[in-house]
Amino acid sequence: MKLENNLDTDQIGSLVWRLAIPSMLAQFVSVLYSIVDRMYIGNIPQIGEAALAGVGVCGPIVTLVSSFAFLVGVGGAPLMSIRLGEKNKRAARQILANCFLMLLVLSVTLTVIALLLRTKLLWWFGAGEGTFVYAEQYITIYLLGTVFALMTTGMNQFIICQGFAKIGMKSVIIGAVTNIVLDPVFIFVLGLNVRGAAIATVISQIASCAYALRFLFSRRAPIRITFRGYDTHVMRRVVAVGLTPFIIIFLDNVLIISMNTVIQRMGGPGQGDVLLTCTTIVQSFMLMVTMPLGGITSGTQTIMGYNYGAKRPDRIWRAERWVAGLGLFFTTIMFVLAQFFPELFVRLFTQNEEYVRLSVWAIRVSTLGIIPLALQYTVVDGFTGMGISRVALSLSLWRKALYLSGVFLIPRWFGITNVFYTEPLSDFLGTAVSVATFFLLFVRIVGDPRQKREAVL
Repeated sequence: MKLENNLDTDQIGSLVWRLAIPSMLAQFVSVLYSIVDRMYIGNIPQIGEAALAGVGVCGPIVTLVSSFAFLVGVGGAPLMSIRLGEKNKRAARQILANCFLMLLVLSVTLTVIALLLRTKLLWWFGAGEGTFVYAEQYITIYLLGTVFALMTTGMNQFIICQGFAKIGMKSVIIGAVTNIVLDPVFIFVLGLNVRGAAIATVISQIASCAYALRFLFSRRAPIRITFRGYDTHVMRRVVAVGLTPFIIIFLDNVLIISMNTVIQRMGGPGQGDVLLTCTTIVQSFMLMVTMPLGGITSGTQTIMGYNYGAKRPDRIWRAERWVAGLGLFFTTIMFVLAQFFPELFVRLFTQNEEYVRLSVWAIRVSTLGIIPLALQYTVVDGFTGMGISRVALSLSLWRKALYLSGVFLIPRWFGITNVFYTEPLSDFLGTAVSVATFFLLFVRIVGDPRQKREAVL
């Protein structure tokens, strides 16, 4: 099959656009999974605000489970890109086979464990007396679709790294459209409320998974899924590379959990529930920033990995500049929307004026640092795509340490409402260190971009 993108010879600028835009759109559409659920749930008569807060508590559990897909997908895809750059198709095929098996075993195991622990997890993660029942209804059904969710997210990485970004985008769009159509049917027409939102999500995940696997098992894929060549050494290497994005996403959940817990404990039964609902709305908007931004930077990782394997630092350097520029353009647009039109977004979830006023202010505060955040993502995902995990992890941990410190210190010094200033604090200081590190280490680790590399360090 003719490749959508030739990682060897295509011009870097157009290559970045053709890989980044479909990946960005796929991530943007995937945000609709949670946002559409939350939008409909927030508008359920009588119980909307409480149900919305309950589903918000489920968010960290959902993302925590999904992070295992990145452990395997983002761990294996850069390695596969490097092998393709080296023209070693046999090794690339072996990596895909091992990753498919790892995802299958992990997803089944996680389903069982999460279902058994779901009650304790919800209480630990910030559920209150008024929100627990809705959180428990949603997460119980959602977890039954874990296998399909992890397979879709993980296997899409191997579709994109072979140069088929549009196929990866289509698999996500199929699920999102299915979810948008089924949500109002199950929630309102059938009267299933929160349970209906979860059922619609699981069905949409099945549709996405079926499309992705159909491609990877077909002759259309240059490297197809096979059932041989299993090797624990390959699996360990995948985990070693994937540990960075896994830990990053895992710690993102720790930060959200910490935020929810601090709000619930320090805000008390009244203010805590109000702030938790507003936090869910703010986090939904932030997903519209970070998920597509991550699509831009992770969707182009295959360029970094392929050219790192091909010993072409010149192409890596040009790709990083294009990715950074595209990311800055996107975050600038989102910054303008956040500062001037946040109320339009907030009213999708609630018409309660108290919630609207507080959520609008919180979105404006939380997005103050999203423009430089594009550079943070470019640097961290760039190093991850080349398999240079240690540097990527260190930079990400620095930003998260800043965030965690802010979550606990800002409320004590300035009041619980000002906890939303934690986000811009970590965005500005985290990005500054990442950019400085990139310029200090790029030539030493990757090579001089003015000439082809003779050896991979």
